[in-house]
Amino acid sequence: MRGAPLSFRDFLAKLKKEGRLVRLRKPVSLKLELAGVLHELDGKPVYAESIKEAPGARVAGNVFSTKELVADYLGVEKEKLIPALVRAINTPSKPLQVKPDDAPVMEVQKQADLLSLPIPFHAPKDGGAYLSSAVVIAKDRELGQNCSFHRMMVLDSKRAVARILQRHLDAFINRAGGELDVAVVVGAPINFLLAAACSVELGVDEMQIANSLAPLRAVRLPNGILVPADAEFAFEARITRKMHDEGPFVDLTETYDVVRSQRVVEFGRAYHRRKPIWHALLPGGLEHKILMGMPREPTIYNEVSKVAHCTGVNITPGGCCWLHAVVSIRKKREDDGRKAIEAAFAGHRSLKHVVVVDEDIDIYDPASVEWAIATRVQADRDVVILANQKGSSLDPSADPHTCATAKMGIDATKPLVAGGKDFTKAEWKRVDVRKYL
Repeated sequence: MRGAPLSFRDFLAKLKKEGRLVRLRKPVSLKLELAGVLHELDGKPVYAESIKEAPGARVAGNVFSTKELVADYLGVEKEKLIPALVRAINTPSKPLQVKPDDAPVMEVQKQADLLSLPIPFHAPKDGGAYLSSAVVIAKDRELGQNCSFHRMMVLDSKRAVARILQRHLDAFINRAGGELDVAVVVGAPINFLLAAACSVELGVDEMQIANSLAPLRAVRLPNGILVPADAEFAFEARITRKMHDEGPFVDLTETYDVVRSQRVVEFGRAYHRRKPIWHALLPGGLEHKILMGMPREPTIYNEVSKVAHCTGVNITPGGCCWLHAVVSIRKKREDDGRKAIEAAFAGHRSLKHVVVVDEDIDIYDPASVEWAIATRVQADRDVVILANQKGSSLDPSADPHTCATAKMGIDATKPLVAGGKDFTKAEWKRVDVRKYL
């Protein structure tokens, strides 16, 4: 793990130095064009130097769009990401608090003007321009701080409407009597973003998880809320009782989410670094999927580990990094695969399909997983179907009113007693083919 703080822009500078940052030389429009470029270059970090509607503004997207990029930032191997997240969740630690004069995010202070910021209008049917990478930090007198992602549709220069589920932020709002002062952060490092996307118990401060994942510096805003000191932007804002239609908007499944009446957020003071870089998170893109899906892998890992020897979890891009997972186990009992299926669903309630494999299968290679299904599965014996289950609101095929869905688990592990069959894939002598060409 890295021993020194690495900011959002520090990581961009590293990618640029290594030739891994795609720089857009020509001006690009916030209206559909920027999102189109990010979509075409999905998986590759992109830096836009010139925005047509916002002279002088700079935007970066697809920054953490692969697990390799996340692992690079954290200084670990891709296979070590889940253990690193598990340790961070289990052993949170307080970030170093610095004075405002030592916090880059406090370099420039002024009244917020959302219409002057490089906030993209992503897809043709969207309800408006959206803050898609915004993390809301809320504070409760008894429970401490909570960090969570919330998309926000811009209404005017001072107001946006935020999609808020009935989870922790909603609980904080209700505990405060229906309105709540918060901070909104854009352009934060990946340890903070991953922590903000974690599903942990109410009262756990995700900033402390972030600090255990990689060192994080924090600074206190005038409204009393701690924010990442090296973020690009931080805003003081108030979540109000006022309601407004939010959407349509492209969600994780790359389909349009429905329009709902949601809370209006009023923005006050804005704080940002000199020459700030806006983080544009492409809706439904790989970066969106990484940030949503990866924090669910340790929760699945923890639940499966209670019933079997879990060796890996991959929430797959093909399953929108939300609805599908592949779990590898070191099988010790014949029913370990079935138990792992049940535990995986407990570890991520929105999970729809899960495949359990042996540790000789590469959980990151769809062809390897499909091979295990083809050679080690009998449908009448190894497929588990659960009807009328609580599913995800993100699944277009689930009941739109109740989110009811059917779930399926596939035990693609080989039997401990083969019964005369050989379920092991043949190995080949490793050679350097360049010697023969």
